[in-house]
Order: sequence, then structure tokens, then C-alpha cells
Amino acid sequence: MYNNNMGPQPGIPMPQSVPQQPNPFGNAFSGPGSGLIRSGLGAYGEKIFGSSSEYVQSNITRYFSDPQYYFQVNDQYVRNKLKIVLLPFLHRGHWARISEPVGGRLSYKPPIYDINAPDLYIPLMAFGTYLVLAGLSLGLYGKFSPEALNWLFVKGMVGWFMQVMLLKITLLSLGSGEAPLLDIVAYAGYAFTGLCLAVLGKIMWGYSYYVLIPWTCLCTGVFLVKTMKRVLFAEARSYDSSRHHYLLIFVALAQFPLLIWLGNISVNWLF
Repeated sequence: MYNNNMGPQPGIPMPQSVPQQPNPFGNAFSGPGSGLIRSGLGAYGEKIFGSSSEYVQSNITRYFSDPQYYFQVNDQYVRNKLKIVLLPFLHRGHWARISEPVGGRLSYKPPIYDINAPDLYIPLMAFGTYLVLAGLSLGLYGKFSPEALNWLFVKGMVGWFMQVMLLKITLLSLGSGEAPLLDIVAYAGYAFTGLCLAVLGKIMWGYSYYVLIPWTCLCTGVFLVKTMKRVLFAEARSYDSSRHHYLLIFVALAQFPLLIWLGNISVNWLF
């Protein structure tokens, strides 16, 4: 029988145990101060990622805003807004937007509570009506076709884009280029409301178009100038130099060639 519990044999040296080196970081996360260290790192990480998310969110809000904001409208707002866009000379109220504190910051009230707030409901509906009236006008002259309507859609989108770029470049030139993009898109799209009246007048009585289209250009120019001075600029009094006046006059005058081009319903791209 073999004995498995053999003790140390004489003459055979026993292996010496190597002393364990102390790890200076071994108790950093498991020692008495581990909770303090973990809480400190967590707070630091939360501060970094929290500030980053707030920065991204603030920039998204600054340049794009919330799309749902632009569709908070009712019948009364639509009627009053159309009066301001089509007859800006008769608007006797102020042009400034109404703000309210939300979450410690000032935020503008939605269109349903502020007649001077921009919306996308009227521009989109006006653009759709413009296409319908343009197709009807082509049909009366025997020129309607899906391809022609497609060209008019592209032409309208190009005109809308040109209007947006005109307003954006003007704002950058005036030192106020931080307006939300959807605000500018909305202001640029209001031009289609007057275009609808001009095209409708052309359908009902051809000669009325030559009266309605200059009126549309004039009213759109006045509306944009007043809007950019009193709504998009935080301090209108600081924009009284001749340079700023010339740029705003340029915006108003640019409506004539742009809207005349859009109001000319034909199968040709330029004329």
C-alpha cells in the first residue's frame, strides 16, 4: 500500500514561496475609498456626456427647431395670416413674436397663439394649390401632360429654394445667420399664396394676371422686409445703417423677377 500523505523527505529542499508584490492600484476600486472614486468618475462622465448632448440638442433646436411647432394652427390663425401676407399694408399691429419662458429659457409661442409666428401649413397648402391651378391653366390651353406638371413641380421647388437662399444669404450678410432653417423655409413659402391668386386670376380673366402678379410681388416684398426687420432680428434698432436698408430693399426687389418667373405657367423652363 502506498501512503499518499507523504511529508517532507529528508535531503529534498522545499520550494520557497515568492512574496507577492503589492499592487498600488489594486485597492483603488475595491478599497475603502472605492465608492468615492467611482462616484467621482461617474459624475465627471455624466458632466462630459451631458454637456455634449445639451450642446448637440441646442444646435439642432437652433437650426432646425421642432417640425410639429409649425403645424399648430387653427382656422382663425390661417385667416389672419393670409390677410397679413396678402395685405401687409393693412396690418396695424406689431410684427414681433411673442416669447415665453420654458425650462429656464425663452421660447417662442406656436402659431396658434402668435399671428407673427411662422408656420409650414400655409406654405405647403399654397404650394399644392399652385400646382393644381397651374395644371388647370395648362389644361385650358391644351398643354397639360404629366411631364409638364412634373416640370412645374420642379420649377416651384427650385423657386422655393432660391427664395430660401436669398433670405439666408441676406441674414448672414446682416450678421444674423442663426435663424432656424424651418423659419426661413416658412417665410420663403408664403410667396405661393399670392401666386395662387395670380394664377387663378389668369384662369378666370387673362388680363387680371398683369395686375395681380405685380401686386403679389409688391406685397410679398413688403411682408418679407417687415418680417426680417421685426421678427428675425432680435434688436431691430441696431439695423438702421444704409447697408442694411439696401439689402432689405434688394430682397423686396428680387421678388419681382422670381415671382414673375414662377407665375408664368408654361411647359418651357425659363419662359
